[in-house]
Amino acid sequence: MVPPTAELRSPQLDLDAVLADRAIRIVVCCGSGGVGKTTTAAALALRAAEEHGRRTVVLTIDPARRLAQALGLTELDNTPRQVKGLQPDSAELQAMMLDMKRTFDEVVLAHTDPKKAEEIFANPFYQAMSSTFSGTQEYMAMEKLGQLRARDEWDLIVVDTPPSRSALDFLDAPARLSRFLDGKMLRLLLAPARAGGRSVFNLVSASFGLFSRTVTKILGAQLLTDLSGFVGALDSMFGGFRERAEQTYRVLQAPETAFLVVAAPEPDAVREAVYFAGRLSADRMPLAGLVLNRVVPVAAPQLSADDARAAAARLDGIGGHPATADVLRVHAELADQHNRQAAVSGRFLRAHPGVPVVRVPAQPADVHDLDGLRAIGSTFA
Repeated sequence: MVPPTAELRSPQLDLDAVLADRAIRIVVCCGSGGVGKTTTAAALALRAAEEHGRRTVVLTIDPARRLAQALGLTELDNTPRQVKGLQPDSAELQAMMLDMKRTFDEVVLAHTDPKKAEEIFANPFYQAMSSTFSGTQEYMAMEKLGQLRARDEWDLIVVDTPPSRSALDFLDAPARLSRFLDGKMLRLLLAPARAGGRSVFNLVSASFGLFSRTVTKILGAQLLTDLSGFVGALDSMFGGFRERAEQTYRVLQAPETAFLVVAAPEPDAVREAVYFAGRLSADRMPLAGLVLNRVVPVAAPQLSADDARAAAARLDGIGGHPATADVLRVHAELADQHNRQAAVSGRFLRAHPGVPVVRVPAQPADVHDLDGLRAIGSTFA
């Protein structure tokens, strides 16, 4: 009998060893959407707390609510909430979801006086930027992770990142913030506040004439005034925010952090996983390995799909064994699916042959409670 298609060999990733390693303080799960990344983060956090006795907090940046449901919480917000029903009772696990506006507000309150904070909160440009502007979520994710690490209340922080390639945008946050802070436009907008409060319209008009009138016509004088006021009010705290973001970036590069790329054996997900692993390597981020979710298990790998179908056909010919023949056909279908998955995941293994891999079997039902998370965690050993 010919066994199913041989899979490319890769080092085995021992996630239990990662979770038990007291030198590792941060685990970051990244991957494309729909691959079970949020569930993986929750299962990792739960296992770290229950099996390894580590005080753990899991932070999700994904807006999906499944993490709260699986952990038995009615909702998640910007404050760590205790997860109940752990085994043993002494286990400590908290969960939270990033609220980017509230995090931005916390930064303002922590680094400005109350009067200045009130001025910032009332600024229309701040209200828009703190809630909807592209990139704010990534900046605030970096800030929140830095806050959690600085508090030093937990042995382990597990981070569930946004889906798709934006999962790695927070790695660019310090550099993008630096470019913004050092940009000519920002210095221009800061000039009115530093020039004694003259309006940005008057200042720019005096300097640039027709150009300024064109910009004002397009954007509006009030928007420019709001923007100038916003930037001027935040001027005193921008430097500290950049410094903290860069410090957090260095923490992510340190041995205390372990990145896990999460994927499913599907073409798009594996392609994204190849990109993630390459990007992490280029940025000198410590990649612990690949978590390959929803792998179809084969109970008898030595029995190929073709041989199983042939045996089922022979049983049909002699009659009297319909149940056995059906089992053989089911095995053949599973073996075919397993082989297709192996061929797809082989793309990652060829691109990154030295990266350890753990294969998590497909679950019979959606995970929606602690027992389901424990079942997944049991495959990490």
